[in-house]
Amino acid sequence: MLKSFFLALPLLALFELVAAQKISIIPQPTHIVEKTGTFTLTSQTTIVAQTKDEIKSANFLNDYLKSCYGLTLPVKSRGTSGIIIKAGKDGKDGYTLNVDKNTVSINGNTAPGAFYGIQTFIQLLPTEKGTMLRVPAVNITDAPTVGYRGLMLDVGRHVFPLEFIKRYIDYIALHKMNYFHWHLTEDQGWRIEIKKYPKLTQVGGYRNGTIIGRYPGTGNTHQQYGGFYTQEQVKEIVKYASDRFITVVPEIEMPGHGSAAIAAYPYLSCFPEKPTYYFFKKAGNKPGNWAGDTTSKTVMQSWGVYDDIFCAGKESTFSFLQDVLDEVLPLFPSKIVHIGGDEAPKTNWQNCPNCQKRIKDLNIKGDSKHKAEHYLQSYFVQRMEKYLNAKGKTLMGWDEILEGGLAPNAWVMSWRGEAGGIQAAKEHHNVIMTPTTYAYIDYQQAKKEDSVTISDNRGFLPIEKVYSWKIFPDALTAEEKKYVQGGQANLWTEYISNSSKVEYMIFPRVAAVSEVLWTPQEQKNWDNFSKRLEVQKKRYDLWGTNYFGKN
Repeated sequence: MLKSFFLALPLLALFELVAAQKISIIPQPTHIVEKTGTFTLTSQTTIVAQTKDEIKSANFLNDYLKSCYGLTLPVKSRGTSGIIIKAGKDGKDGYTLNVDKNTVSINGNTAPGAFYGIQTFIQLLPTEKGTMLRVPAVNITDAPTVGYRGLMLDVGRHVFPLEFIKRYIDYIALHKMNYFHWHLTEDQGWRIEIKKYPKLTQVGGYRNGTIIGRYPGTGNTHQQYGGFYTQEQVKEIVKYASDRFITVVPEIEMPGHGSAAIAAYPYLSCFPEKPTYYFFKKAGNKPGNWAGDTTSKTVMQSWGVYDDIFCAGKESTFSFLQDVLDEVLPLFPSKIVHIGGDEAPKTNWQNCPNCQKRIKDLNIKGDSKHKAEHYLQSYFVQRMEKYLNAKGKTLMGWDEILEGGLAPNAWVMSWRGEAGGIQAAKEHHNVIMTPTTYAYIDYQQAKKEDSVTISDNRGFLPIEKVYSWKIFPDALTAEEKKYVQGGQANLWTEYISNSSKVEYMIFPRVAAVSEVLWTPQEQKNWDNFSKRLEVQKKRYDLWGTNYFGKN
């Protein structure tokens, strides 16, 4: 019946049906004009690229074609047909893409703009393998809405192979995103080599076991777990990202989430003699969920928030952190450096003679809203900001850094809803929006998941909800919205221990994130997006990528 139905369709109507199915791009471009005809790509098609940056884009396209279709195209410095890449040097990172019978012209206002044009061209290619790839004739003009479009990966709770980190960066690139936020240190593991402090990875990089099930857990694996990235590997990742016009933002957590560093160097704690097991139990964990040594500092084995944070009263703490940053900063060209600043309980500081002396010496006073220790964190953050500023870097932190007075030049990453970002923007600080309500893609996607996630139904985050995210809060004036530099989705990995589950959690929600951050709010349309998403899923199949809803 279906066969005879299609045979009965008028040829013109059939052509229109096929043409309508061809153009399906995420994120939605600013302007698309469909034309008649097609461009046919074969192994004989040339790529024309002259400058170093144009060649980066050409190489990415060739790598993609080889991986997905088994094709490798010749790259030439001159030519008037084939795929011509041109990158300008001025303006917003927009591009124009023109496809006709003989030529694909990709003109970027900037080098990143040309690269984004390549990503759009990739989405014009068939979703099935083949050696003759027909691309619909089209003219596209496009540019991003915001400058910071990020995706975060937490490697502190679980560490992932170097090759998968590269694949993750490719996923960022393929969705026209341009920042990779690399969460490198945690209570449960220190993941970056620091040569002056080798115990950070020798000791801090490994935990004796991991809780089983959702926090507080139903037992412990009793298996050592860990790993880290050498500085040479970090350089490799940074270059890989740079070749895709992606900035890697490192995060070194302070003053909280420092248990792994404290395990390596106990003097960093207010109470070096108190074992990690003491803080594990104090936080409400079950004693049976612990593995191994209970008498000394060790790497934390459970998730959550713990009192054993970096001591703010010792000069040795700041010397250590400055030494760490002195090795981290040369590895990352990023102007922005993330220092965390979230979830830092002040209990130890309240009971620490060194911290109390610091409070007295600085004449820090509490008030009706907060105790003095609350404002000690502001001193901590502002001191680290001055150090980073002196090195030509800008400090970024989670919205807790607003508490007690924000460091003068700091950027705020607003995660506890939008309130922190709104406050920071009103105070004329640059903001990256990443509210849990829309951007925490470690939350479950289905009412009932087949494996443990960090959230129950209260944290249910389907793709429809992600897509409804408005990057510019209504509470801001037009002038205040200028301080919203962009947004980011975060993937925390307490319950994500392998690469396949990473893919399952980010896909297809990252497609919605990419459109939220790229396409103007007034152009967004869920019904239209959901139709394009079905084509994008076929592309995920072509990539061999795992995703939620995969058959």
